[in-house]
Amino acid sequence: MVAELKTLVTFFGATGDLAKRLLYPSVFNLYKKGYLAENFAVVGTARQDLTDEEYREMVTESVQDGQDAAQVAAFVAHFSYDASDVTEAAGYANLKKTIEAASAKFGVEGNRIFYMSVAPRFFGTIAQFLKSEGLLADKGYNRIMIEKPFGTSYETAEKLQNELTAAFDEDQVYRIDHFLGKEMVLNIAPLRFGNPLINNAWNKDYIKNVQVTLAETLGVEERAGYYDTAGALLDMIQNHTMQIIGWLAMEEPKDFSDVAIRDAKNAAFSALEIYDEAGVNRYFVRGQYGAGKTAGHIAYNQEPDVPADSKTNTYIAGELHFNTPRWEGVPFYVRSGKRLTKKTTRIDVVFKAGAFSFGSAQEPQETVLSIVVSPDEKITWSLNAKEVSDNFNTQTIDLNWAPTAEQKAITPAPYERMLHDAMDGNGSNFADWHGVATAWKFTDAISDVYAADKAPLEIYESDTMGPQAADDLLAKNGDAWVFRGE
Repeated sequence: MVAELKTLVTFFGATGDLAKRLLYPSVFNLYKKGYLAENFAVVGTARQDLTDEEYREMVTESVQDGQDAAQVAAFVAHFSYDASDVTEAAGYANLKKTIEAASAKFGVEGNRIFYMSVAPRFFGTIAQFLKSEGLLADKGYNRIMIEKPFGTSYETAEKLQNELTAAFDEDQVYRIDHFLGKEMVLNIAPLRFGNPLINNAWNKDYIKNVQVTLAETLGVEERAGYYDTAGALLDMIQNHTMQIIGWLAMEEPKDFSDVAIRDAKNAAFSALEIYDEAGVNRYFVRGQYGAGKTAGHIAYNQEPDVPADSKTNTYIAGELHFNTPRWEGVPFYVRSGKRLTKKTTRIDVVFKAGAFSFGSAQEPQETVLSIVVSPDEKITWSLNAKEVSDNFNTQTIDLNWAPTAEQKAITPAPYERMLHDAMDGNGSNFADWHGVATAWKFTDAISDVYAADKAPLEIYESDTMGPQAADDLLAKNGDAWVFRGE
């Protein structure tokens, strides 16, 4: 039997698409599993005028497919609603009454989570009003959950951080990056720290390079208005990729508490080299997709609402360096792009070839530990073994594991996991300020070079794995991308 989590969650942006598609089903899953039982409440707030009953009907519609009607009804009975304007102090008075009434009705005992499913420009405003208008509980905990993007540069992120920490302590701020809630990303720690064979080799003596790939097959689609101001660098590298890198580059934590994990990640982030203009041109490649052979796959700058002279990067590849004894001389390669050959998120850790010589035609090769995060979740480790033949040649063989259909069916979705961990006070899988700040400083240095147009823009054919320059980036170190789009 699981331990009940007594909590009251207030969803700002309660009538939005994110809440309907992901947040309410995630809360319902926690309810079905017993983490939420009698002592929980949910308060929704948005501009739209709804009665409690209308709000409950909306939540019912988002969770009811294939579910027990009586269980759904019992679940939504814990929901109440208050329409408010989050930009006006006066709008928080009734919201406070609604929260306090729900807390008393369901015996929540003060524990409050405020979830920001709204435009980022409102994050700081809401946080400040939550404090000034007395919506924070005076016992139990208060926590605020923030969706990305956390700023659009280091300067804006720091401004937001100051606004948030004027109302909440740093350990009360839960910055969501749903990639950190994915099952295979969570497997990085047990694979490394749970296996001495791997953990003892997790360093420059045995690892040749580390690769993180986030590839998309879609083009810009309907997101041109946002995407042309962000590109792949800010859309995928600054957040998702850098947070995955944190798990890979971190030192071994003293224990598996959220504080120790963040300290270990921050030790790595503090050692990340930030490039000047020459470094950006040496270690990074920016690309933009051109037309492809597939019907309808036009060039990015011909897409609707994209300026014809746009130099926005739809592809980024780069080489990161961590100046620590563990990683001296080991490149961390990252890449992300649109209109690539195949959709995948994966990690490939390339181990050096063994130095022992068998005196054969085929000597031991580099081996690879691959963690495929999505869409085909699996872990593969290639090893050197003898080729089945009369000769003593070596070959690489693969050890594979993938979750079964039954295991996938019970795997918590990222948002379910994030909500559970916030309720439980576990910040391990949330981005902390130091990591976010470092990621922004790193990407700002690159963005400044691109904004000044002081780096080449490589045009690559749609439905390929990106520009040749990205392959050349690795080749100059004697490396190659493990994933070739197969």
